[in-house]
Amino acid sequence: MSDVAIVTGGSRGIGLAVVKKLIEDGYVIVATYVHSPGGLDETKAHTIRADVSSQSDVVQTINFARDLGKIKVLVNNAGVAYDDLLLRMKDEEWERVLEVNLTGTFRMTRAVIREMLKDGGAIVNVASVVGLVGSAGQSNYAASKGGIIAFTKSVAKEYARKGLRVNAVAPGFIETNMTVKLDESRRKQYLTLIPMNRYGKPEDVADVISFLASPAASYVTGQIVNVDGGMVM
Repeated sequence: MSDVAIVTGGSRGIGLAVVKKLIEDGYVIVATYVHSPGGLDETKAHTIRADVSSQSDVVQTINFARDLGKIKVLVNNAGVAYDDLLLRMKDEEWERVLEVNLTGTFRMTRAVIREMLKDGGAIVNVASVVGLVGSAGQSNYAASKGGIIAFTKSVAKEYARKGLRVNAVAPGFIETNMTVKLDESRRKQYLTLIPMNRYGKPEDVADVISFLASPAASYVTGQIVNVDGGMVM
C-alpha cells in the first residue's frame, strides 16, 4: 500500500515546491487548490479542489487520500493574507484569514489524526516568522500564524506517545507571488533585515519540510524551525 502525503495549497509557491520535493521522496501526493491547479498540472500529484475552511471539503480530501493508500504525511500549507492597519481592518478580513490559516489547519489535522494513529505519521504546519515577532499591518495574519505555532506544540504534546510527530516551519521572506509584488525600494529595505542578504526560495522551505516529514526526524516533535536566513535568532 502506498504512503500518501497531503499538501494543502499546493498549486504554487511553497506548496508547489513541497509537492515536488515529496514526490522525489517517494510519496503519492494529494494536493489541494482553490482557484486553479496552477503548476500542479506539471507534476504527478493527485489534485482536488478543496477549501480547508470548509469541513465538507476537508472530509472529501481525507476520503480521496485514503483511497490512494496510507496517509503518512500532512503538510498544512494553505493560507491567505488580507493586510491592513488595525483601525481599517474589516471583520471579514480578520475572519477569513483566521478561518483559512488557523481553523483550516485545525480541521485538516483533526481529520487526519485517526488515520495516522493506525500507522504513525508526521504533520508539518507552515507558520511564519510573523507569528513569532508580529508585523504592522498584518495583525490578522500574525495572529493566525502565532496560533498555528501554539497549536503545533499542543498537538505534538497530545500525540507524541502515539508515534505521531507534529512540527512547524516558520518561513521568512520567501520569493513567492506575494513578495514579487513588492517595489524595489521595499525589497532592498527588507534585505537589510536578513543576515544572509538574500530572499529565500520555496525550495529552501520544502527541503526542511521534507526532513521533518521523514524518518530522519523520528525524534523531532513540537519544534518550530525558522527558515528565514537568520532574521529571527
